[in-house]
Amino acid sequence: MAEPLPPNRPRLPGSGLAKGLAVTLRTMTKKTVTAQYPDAQPELPPRTRGVIGLFEENCTVCMLCARECPDWCIYIDSHKETVPPAAPGGRERSRNVLDRFAIDFSLCMYCGICIEVCPFDALFWSPEFEYAETDIHELTHERDKLREWMWTVPAPPALDPGAEEPKEIAAARKTADKLAAGQAARADAGQDGPSAPPGRPEPPAAPSSGPREGQS
Repeated sequence: MAEPLPPNRPRLPGSGLAKGLAVTLRTMTKKTVTAQYPDAQPELPPRTRGVIGLFEENCTVCMLCARECPDWCIYIDSHKETVPPAAPGGRERSRNVLDRFAIDFSLCMYCGICIEVCPFDALFWSPEFEYAETDIHELTHERDKLREWMWTVPAPPALDPGAEEPKEIAAARKTADKLAAGQAARADAGQDGPSAPPGRPEPPAAPSSGPREGQS
């Protein structure tokens, strides 16, 4: 059978005031942590979500960021241009050219979905946070302003020494090694003597002029 709980002890008069004064005294003896902003800039962590920077050279106007944005605060305009063929006899191609890329930061909730879904690494987080405006309409920043914030994006952290090499770097290194090996092989073949062009069969041997078997 469970034992009954002991009755509540009566509090001493003034105990709550004494606890509050003790907290106040402990706080008064600690060093102040007030940052004298804006004279002293805060040291922000590298992954701070301050503002979004645009690296427009990587943007292919795929519209993934605008479609996935839950607030619909990304505005993109583009047009198509015809690219002449790279080689004679080739066909012309069309590509999208970015005309406008704007983000309305009065609607943005800084979820980072647009940065995560971008397949070409055109959007980055910048720790810059001093972009307050007196007019809400001025919080819609165009691509020129977004491009300026790219220079405030911190460098990516170094990889763990025991981490696996990224697939992109491994594939690029494999391709470079293969090209270097092919160039070395062609150079060696050129030193040994002329060889037949690659992809062409060797010429057949000339038939002998002697009599064939069964002939006299």
